[in-house]
Amino acid sequence: MESVKDRKLTAIHLRASLVERLRVEARRENLSLNSLVETLLQDALDRKPNPETLAAIEEARRGEYAGTLDVSSFDAFMKSVNAID
Repeated sequence: MESVKDRKLTAIHLRASLVERLRVEARRENLSLNSLVETLLQDALDRKPNPETLAAIEEARRGEYAGTLDVSSFDAFMKSVNAID
């Protein structure tokens, strides 16, 4: 984490129940509430899909058809999943 000098005081409004959940989690992780919230926000911003997922997202946006899944039985489902590759 950055030093205290790099921080900016910010006020946000959260539901009381969410703040309580965050406090409990911070206590459990032996962190301050501020450190927990900062870590959670940074993790959320840093989370990026892997290349395969990004490619699938782009295919879907272009309207490309990925195939059909057969959910009539587990065996049929597995065969249809393997056929998509």
